[in-house]
Parts: sequence; structure tokens; C-alpha cells
Amino acid sequence: MVRRDELAVSAADDYIRHGTPLFRRTNLALFAAGIATFGLLYCIQPLMPEFSADFHVSAAASALSLSLTTGVLAFAMLIAGAISDAWGRKVVMTVSLVASSLLVLATAMVPDWHMLLILRTLLGLTLSGLPAVAMTYLSEEMHPDSIGLGMGLYIAGNAIGGMGGRLVAGVLADFVGWRAGVATVGVIGLASGLVFWVSLPPSRHFTVQALDLRTLHARFTGAFRDPGLPWLFAEGFLLLGAFVTVYNYIGYRLLAPPYNLSQAIVGLIFSVYLIGTFSSAWMGHLAGKLGRRKVLWTTFALMLVGVMMTMAQSLWLIVLGIVAVTFGFFGGHSIASSWVGRRAGAAKAQASSMYLFSYYMGSSLAGAGGGLFYASHGWPGVALFVGALVVAGLLISWRLYQLPPLPGPPSPGTEPVLPEM
Repeated sequence: MVRRDELAVSAADDYIRHGTPLFRRTNLALFAAGIATFGLLYCIQPLMPEFSADFHVSAAASALSLSLTTGVLAFAMLIAGAISDAWGRKVVMTVSLVASSLLVLATAMVPDWHMLLILRTLLGLTLSGLPAVAMTYLSEEMHPDSIGLGMGLYIAGNAIGGMGGRLVAGVLADFVGWRAGVATVGVIGLASGLVFWVSLPPSRHFTVQALDLRTLHARFTGAFRDPGLPWLFAEGFLLLGAFVTVYNYIGYRLLAPPYNLSQAIVGLIFSVYLIGTFSSAWMGHLAGKLGRRKVLWTTFALMLVGVMMTMAQSLWLIVLGIVAVTFGFFGGHSIASSWVGRRAGAAKAQASSMYLFSYYMGSSLAGAGGGLFYASHGWPGVALFVGALVVAGLLISWRLYQLPPLPGPPSPGTEPVLPEM
């Protein structure tokens, strides 16, 4: 007679574990996917001053090239996971990567501003299929003792992609034009899509589920019954809204007098984004030791100090301010997103989707709104706007501090860490 613990061991062996060829293939695939997804999304951020000059649009209008993408992405991610339930994880993620790369390649050839905005809007729709589904794939296929490492490597790809897309497009724009920079990122996306398709193991624990909008709606509304989750959704909105606004408009300031930096140098400054690969892990570990309630507020405080530093005239203080904002953002996002998984209970997928929806809406709305402040008051207006967002996040973190702690630690592998941006 087969013992119950022997059956459990046999079932566990069917999952992907670190140290195996399947684990290496999975992480190669998702690392490549992370690089492509966030490179395709953010490659235009350092190019906004170029768009203003080339298409004769304001800073606020130029920011629509990112805000429209993230706004559509926010809504599309609410249903992308449900679509993958019906069509399969790998198929949806592969189509997402290839279609998004082709749209970015087309963006490099647009004749006018309106066509560029149309393609960037469609990009938000196609991109949604990867970040919404990758986390689900990992939670289904990875062994509990390996999912943390697997998710961490995926997040590293996200951070490197976000930095690499900005860096490649920004530097190439100075030497061969922004169109060549965007096209290069599109080619990298296609190559990453090929690596992803070849490397990712097929799903072994996926079960086809019919798309039921009524059930999906009930699960989403249930997330708002928790006293802490809506506040965490708001934190996601404020975190990415403040972060993206700084990155959207700092280039305008540094390209103008008295700094007169080249587009290549401004693109290199965006490499501080890479600090997020350290910040998210270190702050997350610190929150695990001391408690999220005690650590989350410090990330907003650090962002506030960073915003204040960008008001200085010294270029080095401005760069250090960007570093502080970046460090605080990634740390805050790591803590808030893992806290969502901790509080969500059985509704993790729906709570995670709502957090990501709020997160990307912050990028869309605040990122575009910051342009109005830049147009009316220059960088001081942007800093004031971002400072208000960060102060709001600081106040909400105090509200979250007052929540009673949840009983007991989460079981290994059940607490998702959401993709970093």
C-alpha cells in the first residue's frame, strides 16, 4: 500500500525545482521575457524630448506615448489571466512578446505623431499577456522551495529590461536617431521572444477553464472586503505614479540650460534604474525581518528626500536624488506587492491583478498629469506634484501601520512578488 507521504513526494517531483535543467530553461525563458517586455514598454521614456522636437508637441503630449500604453495595459491585465485560462499560458505569453515587438518595430517607422500614439496604445493591449500570466505560470509550475528564486530571476530580467530599453534607445538616439534606437529594441524583443518559445517548458499543471465574466467579477470585488488591500492598491498607484513622473520629465531639465547634457548622457543616467535589482531584494528581506508595517513608510520617506534633492542646482545632487527615488520606489513596490499576496488569502490572483491595475494606472494618470505641472511651473512644479503623491503614500503607510498583524507566517511559495518596473 502506497503511503500518503510517498504520494506527496511523487507529486512534488513533478514541479520545477532549482538545480535542474528545467529550472534553468524556465528562468532563461522568463529572464528573456522580462528583458523584452519592460524594454519594449519603457524604451521611449528618455526619447520624450526627441518627440517634442521631432513632432512639435509639448512635454505633456509627449508623455502620452507612455501613459496611453500603461493605461491600456492596466485594464487589459484584468482579463489577460482569464484569457490564458482558456487558451494556455505559453501561447498567450509568446503571442504577447512577438506582437509587442512587431508593434515597436512599426513605431520606428511612423510618419506622424497620431500614428505613434495609436501604435503605443495597441502595445498596452499586446504587452498585457506577459506580466499578467508569467506570475501565474511560475506559481503553477515551480516547486514551493524554488518559486522565490525563480520569481527573483524573473524580476531581475524586468529591471534589466526596463533599464536596457531606456539605455539602448537613449544612447542610440544621440548617434543615429531615435528611430534606430526604437527599432533596435524591437529586434531585441523578437530575439527574446524566440528564446522564450524555445526554452519555456510546456505547462504540466495547467487546466483549461472557460471564461466566465460573472465569476471573475465576483472574485475581484471580494478583494475590496479586506481592510488593508484597498490601501495597498492605492500605494501601488502612488509609487509608480511618482516614479514614472520623475523619469518622464527629468530628461527635459537635464537637456536644457544650464546642464545642456547630450541625449546619450541622459540615457546613461537612466542606468541607475539597475539599483532596483538590489533595492527590491534588500528592502523585501528587511521587511520580512522587521515587519512590512514598520518598513514601508521608510521607502516613501526616502523617495521624498530624493524628490527634494532633485530641486538642487548641482547635477550630482540631482543624480543622487534620482537614485534615492529609484531605491525607495523599488523597495516600496517589493513590500507592498508581497503584502498583497499575504493579505489576499485564496484570492491571490485577483488581488494581484487589482494591485497591478492600480499600479499601471498610476503610471498612466500621474505620468501624464505631471506634464501639466512641467508646462506651467517647470521642474519645481513637477517636484511639487511628485512630492504630494509621495506624502499621500507616506500617510497611507501610517494607516497600514495601524492594521493588526495577520496571524501566522505564510507558507513557503504562496506569497507572490509582483513584477518590478
